[in-house]
Amino acid sequence: MGEIFLGNEALADGLRRRDLRRWYRPLFRGVYIPKNARPTLADRAVGAWLTSGRQGIVAGVTASAMHGARWVDDDEPIEILVHDRRRQAGLLVRTDRIDTDEVVTIDGIPVTSAARTAFDLGRYLKRTHALARLDALMRVAPFGDDVHLLIQRYGPVRGVRQLRELLPLVDAGAESPKESWLRLLLIDNGFPIPETQIPVFDDGPQPFAFLDMGWREVNLAIEYDGDQHRTDRPQYVKDLRRIPRIERCGYHVIRVIAEDSPAEILGRVYEAWLHRGGAEIDEMSAFSRTNRPIRPFGREVA
Repeated sequence: MGEIFLGNEALADGLRRRDLRRWYRPLFRGVYIPKNARPTLADRAVGAWLTSGRQGIVAGVTASAMHGARWVDDDEPIEILVHDRRRQAGLLVRTDRIDTDEVVTIDGIPVTSAARTAFDLGRYLKRTHALARLDALMRVAPFGDDVHLLIQRYGPVRGVRQLRELLPLVDAGAESPKESWLRLLLIDNGFPIPETQIPVFDDGPQPFAFLDMGWREVNLAIEYDGDQHRTDRPQYVKDLRRIPRIERCGYHVIRVIAEDSPAEILGRVYEAWLHRGGAEIDEMSAFSRTNRPIRPFGREVA
């Protein structure tokens, strides 16, 4: 018997009901796994497909992970396209129209194609999260202009305006969701679209470093220091030691950490941008679509 199965099929094959209750637990409605199992995202995708009567199509963030995209947790809700919209815990059920050329099979499970997955991610997720997921998907499963064909196919459906806006900003060079967020913060505040993974050359023909993002025309780079710099000490030391070498090649490097506020980041980048000869930016706000201000509601009490 497989690790994930339909209870009624197992009973029909001879499993005793008391053994089903003793050794297995429900994953989704009618779907069981061993009691001591810790299901992965792929396991839960199989369970979601089974609970749909093998008729559903895995979509959204789950589909992106099945295409190979990173940064998807095992407990992420499983998005699935079905005809019958019966809700249950752990599932995000949609009844959207989908054509056969928008479906592929991965590990025996029907999954939305890379283009259809991008089409859904860019429409349904909040803007910043959508770009991060699109970046991650583009890195492993380039979807190219096929998304524009879907936009033409389905017309003015929900979220398509946001999708159109985000597509020109998608960049497979982003190596984490926070890098995607940082890039969007800069774009929203008037900076030109940063280039990602900028190669830096010294004396040899091969680059000795790749910068997270920046602008070659003003030799300004921005590096996001994520959790790996806290957990991987040797890599952190290596990254620190390469900064002087990068600066000797003419780059000014701004390092950003999670604790930096958007206003601090924008202030540092703008100061360096002007110092390096960048054009003035007419309207820049510390609060943009990527960082909305927190405003009190009601009358302030003196």
